[in-house]
Amino acid sequence: MLSREKDNALYESYSDDIPTLLKKIYASRCVTESQLDMSLPGLLKPNFDQLNIALELLERAIYEDKKILIIGDFDADGATASAVAIKALRLMGAKYVDFLVPNRFKHGYGLSPEIVNEAKIEKEPDLIITVDNGISSNDGTALARSFGIDVIITDHHLPPKDLPEANSIINPNLRGCDFPSKSLAGVGVSFYLFSSLKTHLVAKGYFEKQNIELPDLRELLDLVALGTVADVVKLDQNNRILINEGIKRIRQKRCSKGILAILELTKRPVESLQASDLGFTVAPRINAAGRLSDISQGIRCLLSEDINDARRYALNLEEFNIKRRKEQTRMQDEALAIVEEQLIDESQFAIVLYDETWHEGVVGIVAGKLKETYQCPCAVFAKADKVLKGSIRSIPDVHIKDLLETVAINNPGLIEKYGGHAMAAGLSIIPENFKIFKEAFSEAITKHLEGKKPIIELLTDGKLEASEITLKNAELLRQASPWGQGFEEPIFYGDFELIEQKIVGEKHLKCTLKLIDNSSIFEGIAFFQEKLKSKKVRVAYKLNVNSFRGNESLQLMIELMEII
Repeated sequence: MLSREKDNALYESYSDDIPTLLKKIYASRCVTESQLDMSLPGLLKPNFDQLNIALELLERAIYEDKKILIIGDFDADGATASAVAIKALRLMGAKYVDFLVPNRFKHGYGLSPEIVNEAKIEKEPDLIITVDNGISSNDGTALARSFGIDVIITDHHLPPKDLPEANSIINPNLRGCDFPSKSLAGVGVSFYLFSSLKTHLVAKGYFEKQNIELPDLRELLDLVALGTVADVVKLDQNNRILINEGIKRIRQKRCSKGILAILELTKRPVESLQASDLGFTVAPRINAAGRLSDISQGIRCLLSEDINDARRYALNLEEFNIKRRKEQTRMQDEALAIVEEQLIDESQFAIVLYDETWHEGVVGIVAGKLKETYQCPCAVFAKADKVLKGSIRSIPDVHIKDLLETVAINNPGLIEKYGGHAMAAGLSIIPENFKIFKEAFSEAITKHLEGKKPIIELLTDGKLEASEITLKNAELLRQASPWGQGFEEPIFYGDFELIEQKIVGEKHLKCTLKLIDNSSIFEGIAFFQEKLKSKKVRVAYKLNVNSFRGNESLQLMIELMEII
């Protein structure tokens, strides 16, 4: 493990209002004091390319009572982006707003020709708005336009060379787009579009003329927070503001009844909600519906105005999540068995696996777990009708979307479709090409890394003195949240003696630790950790506030244990 280096000049620049511990943490992340401002007025202005075209289209659609159809993605980001769009349009007086989400097993991803044909027959829209998808949907967009349907694409995924011929594309990652943050989630892009629409309609005097109460779009920030956390995007200042404001509203119960119902079902205290509760409790249950069946149940849960309806949807989502966990466990066990059988070890540059019994909705999770274990890009495939659909999770040294583009260029016809980000991507290939893809993919990664597998070290914020390992500091760090990718929650390390070890929940290690050369005793828990024979260990940990039956105590959340 390595420790972050503190920027001393930055450390000295902070005001005395910032506690010493936080100064050290911020200075080692190169965060200026101005970047700590979490107030809503600090949000970036919406200078997106093609925004004015989209606003004119939306204004006309609302004035003329046109049918507006939201087409989302089948994950939590897509579900929240859909809910934001629907709620915003209804608040602004749109009379005909509906949604349709692709079923991953029937339509595939994005604005496909299949989903456009279904939309034409079942919904007869005048305007389609994609949220969290569409940037690679050239064929579907062309088909919609041929039907006389206008198309606004809102997305955050990296754009291909040839863009769809939509009426307007709102995407911070478009080449030449001046919006400073390239890390917005799909729900963030959706929120920006409809916030801009409100401003646009206010300037036109629309709300006064139509006798419509001026909508307060802050009401949507709980959904924006959930989708942003769920999509694990980089937490730059803009995203932290969105999450912070959304979490404040959830804590005050001024939020979606669906979010409250899921938190109630999982017994998570709303008043002390953290971003991690959204990421590890709410989001997986929304995602489970999209992984195993139809994400529309998750969207309806988020849109519920009645708490009892929301509770019914939450129960359905919980059932999906239980099934998802069982399927995930089976697939992970089988994937690890294949890895062991093929004598794959931690020196491997890439792992590519396929089994005809695996579920295409769960391959992404399994790829992520393999990536964490073996620290290399991992692609996991499942059979989907006549093709194999794969999900890839990568490491920081390999921009996986760019690498797939290289593989596709060097091997024409090998990949049917692909898209994604730097760290995650999806693709389709025909079954006959699996072995060829496996070789080409592994070869491309080995070449990209120049035959040297990067050593990925755990990055810590250094050692804490016994006097600093306190409940007070754990609470201080909790109040400094949200933490996440690009603004990582602090991890500290120290040398401890294991006083007591006990396995709980069949696979987690609960332990009592004493700092070496000190008499201070601490309680800790390490997930998926067996008992250690050695008594002396170097421990990397997070300071955590453990709440149990109304009492709060300090608990060390152990990330890594090394024998010393």
